[in-house]
Amino acid sequence: MRIELDMLGSVVAAPSCMPSPTPAARRDDPRTVEEKLADLRAVIQTYESVVVAFSAGADSTLVAKVASDVLGERALAVTSASESLAERELQEALAYAESLNINHRVIYTNELQNPDYLANPIDRCYHCKTELYDHLVALAEDEGYRTVANGLNVDDLGDYRPGLKAANEHDVRAPLQEAGLTKPDVRAISKLLDVPTWDKPAMACLSSRIPYGSPVTIEALDQIEAAEMFLRSLGIRQLRVRHHGSVARIELDDGGMAVLMQSGRRSAVVERFKQLGFAYVTLDLAGFRSGSMNEVIGKAKTS
Repeated sequence: MRIELDMLGSVVAAPSCMPSPTPAARRDDPRTVEEKLADLRAVIQTYESVVVAFSAGADSTLVAKVASDVLGERALAVTSASESLAERELQEALAYAESLNINHRVIYTNELQNPDYLANPIDRCYHCKTELYDHLVALAEDEGYRTVANGLNVDDLGDYRPGLKAANEHDVRAPLQEAGLTKPDVRAISKLLDVPTWDKPAMACLSSRIPYGSPVTIEALDQIEAAEMFLRSLGIRQLRVRHHGSVARIELDDGGMAVLMQSGRRSAVVERFKQLGFAYVTLDLAGFRSGSMNEVIGKAKTS
């Protein structure tokens, strides 16, 4: 394993994951978990050599792990460090790469210098992924890797994902999709392989917490990161802090809501969030939804 850094200090220990039942397989897919893993390995074997876009989420961590197992030194996991990536996620990427013996490199991307990204249109993710894939394709060409791959799974095709256009424009492969794997499949295979992200909650870049049309700023990203860090310090795992200017809208699952309502927790959250610059702190009664900012896209188009 080699880890190449342009920055950062110590590497944190790989975060532990709370035990929970093994994810269920799809009812309409007769393959066993072992057979699905074999299919994923076979897909990646055809790449010959690969640069994996590695964000430390469950999907890309599995791809990086299997690519390392199959291709060895011909596989390189690359994490993009920018203001839109939480420091916690960057540290976890370093820790996972070390614990899983994955060749890893941290690069820097500059999406916040792109006015089309800063304006936060509904295709913001396209501009971010274009910046990322520009870097990864150039790296692959310079160093002789034949393929660039990401961690998109079959379930990702059901949501609004403008980043898919950028992937297609750069000929980025999606081995999880090519192997017909869903998110539950990813978690089941990861658990089989003792990959620590097997039950890690879904994550997204910090900019995804800002409503479309509201500009992305470093100040807002810092607020979001600090607010979410505080909630995690209370033992809440599945969460989002949506940034509506002076209003923080907190999304939690049922377990997180129960934690927040414990004696003294709610007032502590309000106090901390106001220290961070929010004037109002709200709890979204609809609960946690990945990609909840996309809920307004259809309404905006028909209004």
